[in-house]
Amino acid sequence: IIFFNKHIENLIKSLKIYKLNKVNIKKDILKLIKLNIDKSISYNHLLRVAVNKKMISVSLRDRKTPKLKFKLKLINHKRIDPKLKNLKYKLILKHLSKMDNTTSDVGLCFQKNLLESGTSNIFFIKNNKIYSPSKNIYKGVTYNFFKKKLSKITNKEIIVNSLNDYDEILLIGSGKAVTSVETIKEINWKRKDLKYYKILSSFYKKEILKCPAYR
Repeated sequence: IIFFNKHIENLIKSLKIYKLNKVNIKKDILKLIKLNIDKSISYNHLLRVAVNKKMISVSLRDRKTPKLKFKLKLINHKRIDPKLKNLKYKLILKHLSKMDNTTSDVGLCFQKNLLESGTSNIFFIKNNKIYSPSKNIYKGVTYNFFKKKLSKITNKEIIVNSLNDYDEILLIGSGKAVTSVETIKEINWKRKDLKYYKILSSFYKKEILKCPAYR
């Protein structure tokens, strides 16, 4: 499972802040995962672990591979407690449930800035430089992987009206891996290049090959 330990660490960190971190919770989570994974199967799935005061929930669902013809739909919304993992995303799910997740996602906008997608962090490419929103986002495990791989990511406010200055917009996350946005209809934005999509995809695929099997 790619970045498995980092994901568990992030989950435990948020559980502590929300005061849901019970004694032996990590052992209980690992035990449930083992019960739900068949080691004879070669999976291409997403693993979801959710915790509340009453239960731990573990589920698997097919991972759908995003296509190159991918669009972003802008909506006016900011995550609740965006710097923490949480389940407070009913409005986002409402939008995503009406979409084909292999060809579309929502872009969350707040105070005229584009923050992240409904499922992923976003990188913006301009003049061979990579930019990321500076605040009101959850910097996920995949984001931090690329932060170590790339020479520099510049954090700044990404104003919606300035998006046509960018050559590429990339979704970065566990489900989307590296996904290149082709169009944003609301502002007439169209992809100009695939250079960094290819570079980042190569990094990610190599990491998958190095990833040890879960035991």
